[in-house]
Amino acid sequence: MTPSTDVVVIGGGQSGLAAGYHLRRLGIEHVILDAKAAPGGAWQHTWESLHLFSPAQYSSLPGRLMPAQPGQVYPDAGHVVAYLADYEKRYSLPMQHGVWVESVHRDGAYLRVETDGGNWRARAVVSATGTWTRPFIPAVAGRHEFTGRQLHTVQYREPTEFAGQRVIVVGGGNSGAQIAADLAPTADLTWVTPRPPRYLADDIDGRALFDAATARRRALDAGRADTGGVASLGDIVTVPPVRAARDAGLLAAKPMFSRLTTTGVQWVDGARAEADAIIWCTGFRPALAPFAGLRLRGARGHIATDGTRAVDEPRLHLLGYGDWTGPASATLIGVGRPARDAARQITELLH
Repeated sequence: MTPSTDVVVIGGGQSGLAAGYHLRRLGIEHVILDAKAAPGGAWQHTWESLHLFSPAQYSSLPGRLMPAQPGQVYPDAGHVVAYLADYEKRYSLPMQHGVWVESVHRDGAYLRVETDGGNWRARAVVSATGTWTRPFIPAVAGRHEFTGRQLHTVQYREPTEFAGQRVIVVGGGNSGAQIAADLAPTADLTWVTPRPPRYLADDIDGRALFDAATARRRALDAGRADTGGVASLGDIVTVPPVRAARDAGLLAAKPMFSRLTTTGVQWVDGARAEADAIIWCTGFRPALAPFAGLRLRGARGHIATDGTRAVDEPRLHLLGYGDWTGPASATLIGVGRPARDAARQITELLH
């Protein structure tokens, strides 16, 4: 017999936990299906030196402040994993780990959620799978000719693996800057960015970014001029390791190359750089494969939404994918508000 519930939440990382918290407060029966075997979401798989952009108290999910990490202003990824595991346990969220959701289909008054461990029937579904499982690498000429190692942000762990090697880091965002700073002292580093690096002012951290994203969304919703949001401030938060590497002159960026060769990269003017490894810090795409059968995806691979609710399937909510599903919704502090709104709209749908 196929089990039924009011809501299936797909994904047990920060967005799934925030959804579970608000559904639980509203008394909505739900289950959270998470592909990971242990709590912590994608934070379990980041590079070792990664730190948050904000102090702990400004990096919290609804209802539970993140405790400070001793000796750290900006907590590291391990501290975040411990916080998320505690959060799941503290609120007794109905989590099922190690369950991979394969597809979602319409089934009369229900949505049928098919997994590798059986099916569920739900009156509503919250997709909180984020983007980490869909790394993006641009289609650069010669990418398959390069005989060295290529990896994406998701595969990078720590700099000793590349000690003494010629490494090209591609990407002008936070991941590119942080990984370049991580490698600069021990590797022969070439940092490549599509445009000159745009550092935010040294005193700006995640608190200001959340405020900027929220102000932009409010302006757009009110029909006012676009404030530019976070993009108007810059691309790179100057967390201490990035600031130190920049000030030491270790982060001199080169413009984007035109192609890869068998042994490295080449620019339009014919200049070349040899490489043992290329690390692509080039972002992600939303993980939406289970919803292919619903035929909801439009331009840029997105599902059209009104807030978090899918326009063409109001029983589906998307949470934590970025500004298109709520201001700063892909951040710890930013996901709480859209999760609350989604839970309230689901309550209205069910009643």
